[in-house]
Amino acid sequence: MANNLELLQSFSHQPLMSTPATQDLPPPGGYSEVKYRRYLPKRGPSGLVIFAGITAVCAFGFYRVAQGNLERRELKRENLWSRIHLIPLLTAESDRDAFRRQQAALNREAEIMKDVKDWKVGESVYNNTKYYTRPSVVVVPEDARQ
Repeated sequence: MANNLELLQSFSHQPLMSTPATQDLPPPGGYSEVKYRRYLPKRGPSGLVIFAGITAVCAFGFYRVAQGNLERRELKRENLWSRIHLIPLLTAESDRDAFRRQQAALNREAEIMKDVKDWKVGESVYNNTKYYTRPSVVVVPEDARQ
């Protein structure tokens, strides 16, 4: 039965005590005033100064990009013209190489076919120029080179 009484006391809304209930109240005269306003010092540049700085940096960047584009265009033009001026030299070198190879091939053919009767070095064996034309090589004499 004592257990039942303890159980009832635990579920009861009012304690079974002899002291009256007390309530927390503010102190006499009230609490002191709460300062909630933020007193932040003004720090850093203004928004206008930041905007002007960003604008100046972007303008300088665009200027440098434009200068780089002009430089790249000039280098491209210079490379193109250097190639154009080198074409005759490279063509002449290619012609000399082709002529040297053709003469070497004719010499090899003459050496290989020296025992064959009526063999003409450099003449087509097909007796027809329809399917084969010899490469044309321009020979520049020694005295014309200077």
